[in-house]
Amino acid sequence: MTAAGAPPGRRRHEVMVAGGGPAGASAAITLARAGRSVLLADAGSGPPAIGEALPAVAGRLLADLGVAGHVPGPGHLLCHATRSAWGSARPATVSGIADPYGSGRHLDRALFDARLREGARAAGAEVAEHTRVGAPTRRADGTWSVPLRRGDRHEVAVCDRLVDATGRRASIATGIGGAHRRTRDALVALHVTLPDVPASYTDASTLVEAAPDGWWYTALVPGSRLLLVYFTDADAPTHGAGRGVAFRVHLAETTHTAARVAAVPFPRDLAPRRAPAHGAHLDRVFGDGWIAVGDAAVAFDPLSSQGILTALYTGLTAAEALHASLAGDPGALDVYRDRVTTLLDAYRRNHGDAYAAEQRWADRPFWRRRRSTDQVAAVVD
Repeated sequence: MTAAGAPPGRRRHEVMVAGGGPAGASAAITLARAGRSVLLADAGSGPPAIGEALPAVAGRLLADLGVAGHVPGPGHLLCHATRSAWGSARPATVSGIADPYGSGRHLDRALFDARLREGARAAGAEVAEHTRVGAPTRRADGTWSVPLRRGDRHEVAVCDRLVDATGRRASIATGIGGAHRRTRDALVALHVTLPDVPASYTDASTLVEAAPDGWWYTALVPGSRLLLVYFTDADAPTHGAGRGVAFRVHLAETTHTAARVAAVPFPRDLAPRRAPAHGAHLDRVFGDGWIAVGDAAVAFDPLSSQGILTALYTGLTAAEALHASLAGDPGALDVYRDRVTTLLDAYRRNHGDAYAAEQRWADRPFWRRRRSTDQVAAVVD
């Protein structure tokens, strides 16, 4: 697609969205449905998502986006209940039957994201998959020149506005936008996916279990696999052993998680991978010619189970604000900023209450840090 003002060989759009996850796709769908010319560029080169649950209430957002007919669609697993050994050795169960929106889902994340991008394409957005976004530069007329690369192919896109959906790196906001990342903890996820779950294994519930130096998450995920994640601080003790050995040592400290994993083959040479899981937010979510969505704007501790829900919500509301701003509304972006602030304030309250509910290891650094009101709020450029 080309338009006036774009040099030969350059694509011209009103908005370019960098990042094709739920937040970026949500923004692209909303803008395209509003009649805006949109380019959604998805590198697809980052580490695969660990695996996430989609709360049933997300169906409302998917309906607002106009994609509920085929997203999430088949290929995912229903999650009928969540069991939580938190604050007590005896797990409590929350059933999806009691949820007015029904049961959530354990996602095949790659499939979910791909269907959202299909939704963006169907809405009229141009979708460039497997395309890396380089550092944007400002042109004399105020538009952005953005280098794109797909394999050995290089080109340049020109746009009026940029949407940063690049995840926790927030590469546009912290690069050309001059924004700063503020983190409140050092949470990391050590995770393995156990293959070849026996056909007799039918427990599709989510299990959360607190432990002395963190907490565990297990869930059956599509493809007959069991996801096992240990959330702890980056500087937590490792018992002087390698990561794989320490992972198993910590697993042995659990009751319900260890029993659940015992029913599934666990290859001895399977070592956990590490991924960031800390809470973070930008000191400002929009600037001159750009706006941030999803984890680029605000990333939550996975205990909240709000990651995809927040991504969809911020993508949709940022796009609505951007559309209104392009139409001449001077306060539209401020409304989006205030919504993100409200979201962040509610998260902080709920986060504090959730961790305060676990008192069995109150003297351990992991839990003591999360009771503190002066947790680290470091600025990361």
